[in-house]
Amino acid sequence: MTDHQSPSLTFTDFGAADAAAFLAPPQPGDDKYSRGVLGVMTGSSSFPGAALLGVEGATRTGVGMVRYLGPGRATRMVLQRRPEVVTADGRVQAWLIGSGMAAEGRDPSVTAALIEVLSHGHPVVVDAGALDLLEHATGPVVITPHAGELLTLLSSHGISTSRADITADAEHWAALTAQLLGVTVLLKGHLTHVVGAAQAGNSADRALGPAVRVTAPTTELATAGSGDVLAGILGALVATHHEELDADDDGNGGVLARLAATAATLHGLAGSGLRAVAPSWRSTSPTPSLPRSPRCALADCRAAPTASPRSS
Repeated sequence: MTDHQSPSLTFTDFGAADAAAFLAPPQPGDDKYSRGVLGVMTGSSSFPGAALLGVEGATRTGVGMVRYLGPGRATRMVLQRRPEVVTADGRVQAWLIGSGMAAEGRDPSVTAALIEVLSHGHPVVVDAGALDLLEHATGPVVITPHAGELLTLLSSHGISTSRADITADAEHWAALTAQLLGVTVLLKGHLTHVVGAAQAGNSADRALGPAVRVTAPTTELATAGSGDVLAGILGALVATHHEELDADDDGNGGVLARLAATAATLHGLAGSGLRAVAPSWRSTSPTPSLPRSPRCALADCRAAPTASPRSS
């Protein structure tokens, strides 16, 4: 436990039936722009694969277009696997940044580019190596840390805790972070916790949105690259639902929080195929964490019976 006070929230379970509300096939009148354009600035010379994993997760989820802006080796890997990805700057409705990057030793030109993205006002999924730049955000933000990354983020704001404490009381720390920073928090784990938050106001009186938890249907997602795929899925959903985000009048991150929970649900369902074949399963796919397409998992969500939320 901890002396740091967090708001009193009731977490409810979020599952396939809940996710179904945020999943819809494209309509005859849709085009690549109306379906959402996701800008992606991920990967580095040390971790180029993170870029490919995130882009693959996004494209398999069904976004209209992905614009990838990253280092040369990562760009070549992305285009080799996904030639439809656009590698020129241009129109976007949402961004995914930070996967496969490290704040320490980050090139100043990369830092400047990330800050520029955050300053544009678009919804942004912020992962890993961009979590230190949240103060530059002017639009809705959802962060996707695991316990270790959240520990580093909280430490940078003068809050002392431990990875063990965060893991043991994830509800508390997810809520505290959302209240402190005014961002929607997706705290990754086998049991993922999501808390929405208003951007406006200070931490003392900031409105918080939905507080939900998503239980993964398999333990096989505990592997390198899994979080990069999740970030890509979430980025695609945010881009696809940019109009709902623009029209979100609740002011507490409600739509963004539910999109984050939907991404976690899809990620778990798409990866659950490993359960039947692990540990011998192997694949030439660049997304070993995602043997099934999230679009295949959509059918699971649409077929799910209406859920009755359970509270804690």
